[in-house]
Amino acid sequence: MNAIWTDNETDSDSVGRVSTCRDNVRLKSDLQSADGHETVHQPKIEREIHKLEKRLCRQVGQAIIDFNMIEEGDRVMVCVSGGKDSYGLLDILLKLQKRAPINFEIIAVNLDQKQPGFPAHILPEYLAKLGIEFHIETQDTYSIVKKVVAEGKTMCSLCSRLRRGILYRVADELKITKIALGHHRDDMLATFFLNMFFGGKLKGMPPKLVSDDGGHIVIRPLANVAEKDLTRWAAHREFPIIPCSLCGSQENLQRQLIGQMLRDWEKQYPGRTETMFTALQNVVPSHLMDVNRYDFKNIKITGQADVDGDKVFDEEAFPLPKVAGLQVVQL
Repeated sequence: MNAIWTDNETDSDSVGRVSTCRDNVRLKSDLQSADGHETVHQPKIEREIHKLEKRLCRQVGQAIIDFNMIEEGDRVMVCVSGGKDSYGLLDILLKLQKRAPINFEIIAVNLDQKQPGFPAHILPEYLAKLGIEFHIETQDTYSIVKKVVAEGKTMCSLCSRLRRGILYRVADELKITKIALGHHRDDMLATFFLNMFFGGKLKGMPPKLVSDDGGHIVIRPLANVAEKDLTRWAAHREFPIIPCSLCGSQENLQRQLIGQMLRDWEKQYPGRTETMFTALQNVVPSHLMDVNRYDFKNIKITGQADVDGDKVFDEEAFPLPKVAGLQVVQL
């Protein structure tokens, strides 16, 4: 049954959309030569889109399997903000729902926070066109945040708490069993570094966890997905993106700075993002310093070889990073 979740083939309907889409403002730029002239034909673009769709479905399906995110009979609330990530999450889950080895429901939920200029008609029209169950919750959290938070201060914390409480209530009213959020791989890495640099904790953003009120299971099916792929998919699918005039309008937020740091690292050392994300799944508590996670005080000699045992004076060897545009030679 697991193979069905991660099947590399897409349904015929999606293949048909690939061949007729108006995609490709972004894909065309990706496939241009240095002088800006288009160097590929439409079939090449279609193949790239097809590969992207298969990769997204495979990565989301694998996360669902690995962390048992969605089970038989679940009512999954997909929180749709109007941004590329939540649109992408809903889009891929709807594709997987058609071929999943289990039956589950998808309910799209949007919180209209009454931001000035917010185009309230866009999401209802988009969701109605999809023909799926959806709910629009209207609560004026914008006024509360603007009133309470001083000018120039970060609004994210209060906004997040208010939004979270409202969505938990809506989940109860709709008899939701899983709350799906659109955080992706880059978000999870950024959260890890935010906690390390500013919070003094080795703590990330989990793919699945019980909510802070103890009453809901929160899942992040995009855990394996790179943000750049979601950006490409959003351009291809032409999602009606709605910008955020709260957190999205603030500059120099710590999360934005960390995000830029990660992008710079990846540009300078291609593949570092993937390596760091893999590290989140390969934790060695005995080689950290948390006495609550490892019983250092009662360590005893076992006489048994341990691959994670200390190498005493040996320096641990790591492969040299690949530097963009340069060939690294080890002497």
